[in-house]
Amino acid sequence: MSRITTITNETANAEQKHLLNAIQSQLGGVPNFLKIFANSPAALRAFLGLYGIANEGSLDPQTRERIALALAQKNSCEYCVSAHTTFGRKAGLSKEEIAVNRTGDSQDAKAAVAVKLALSLVEHMGEITTAELIEARNAGYTDADIVEIITHVGLNIITNMIGKASRVEIDFPKVALKLAA
Repeated sequence: MSRITTITNETANAEQKHLLNAIQSQLGGVPNFLKIFANSPAALRAFLGLYGIANEGSLDPQTRERIALALAQKNSCEYCVSAHTTFGRKAGLSKEEIAVNRTGDSQDAKAAVAVKLALSLVEHMGEITTAELIEARNAGYTDADIVEIITHVGLNIITNMIGKASRVEIDFPKVALKLAA
């Protein structure tokens, strides 16, 4: 059971209901972590706005999901590992790729650089090395791409924190944090 109230249409005020209905119409459902966000309509609007705009950027959906999987695993967020396993499959990632992403790597050489950079950003609170930036540029990432990687790291940290702090009920096929040996 969630430690923070999960807002439903039955418990929502007018503003919360409007936001939940908009999410429902766009996604066909409202993931539980967004129902947690709905406790603060301002926080939910901020998250949805940044998320929507960030997804318009140059990073492909597969790379965004690879980053999300690596960070969810690193930050021990079972909700996010479960959610992004589902989203990663929808984005075209194989079961094997998802497993590799959760270890902080990728079978795709260019994407591997983005995943490693994302993990380094978290591990070092943004204090990445010049060598890491050069490696990203040599892999073909522009400064705009690097800023987008940083943005997606921030978005994923927010969702990892919501998932862990609330202990939100997992509403995706559950994926254990422990990686298969």
